[in-house]
Amino acid sequence: MTIMVPGKVFFTKGVGSHREELRSFELALRAAGIEKYNLVHVSSILPPGCKIVSRAQGLQEMLPGQITYVVMSRLSSNEPRRLLAASVGCAIPADKTIYGYLSEHYAFGQTEKAAGDYAEDLAAAMLASTLGIEFDEDKNWDEKEEVFRISKKIVRTSNITQSAVIRDKGYTTVVACAVFLP
Repeated sequence: MTIMVPGKVFFTKGVGSHREELRSFELALRAAGIEKYNLVHVSSILPPGCKIVSRAQGLQEMLPGQITYVVMSRLSSNEPRRLLAASVGCAIPADKTIYGYLSEHYAFGQTEKAAGDYAEDLAAAMLASTLGIEFDEDKNWDEKEEVFRISKKIVRTSNITQSAVIRDKGYTTVVACAVFLP
């Protein structure tokens, strides 16, 4: 039996607009640099010791048509002037032998910063619960972040977020992705 555990990950995002929804999605993937790969959606575990590399480095290691595992947040609409946001949050444990978390979040009417903060908070909360860190879910991000930092069990959180306002005609799609490399 072959076990596949990604050793590297990179983050990317994009936005696309077109009169056809599928084409707007393809253009968003193109803007993210991942349109030529066969994308397989996976859940939100960041493998232990998975190295984060730049988008440029990650793309250099890929071949067109390659089956590629991604954690993807995606949102599309054709409602004029509506604000869209797609975000992937990341929470990395201090102990490199423990897995981290990625979270997907998408929303209408949320700014890029608000969506990114929310996705980051989701990933940190999932990791914190796994690590046994107790915190109040109803507290704001800054208060929870302080609890996470004091515990010294979560070393870093981050997010990648794409937002856009829908054009007057056609569809707009936003994507944010964590792309795994073997």
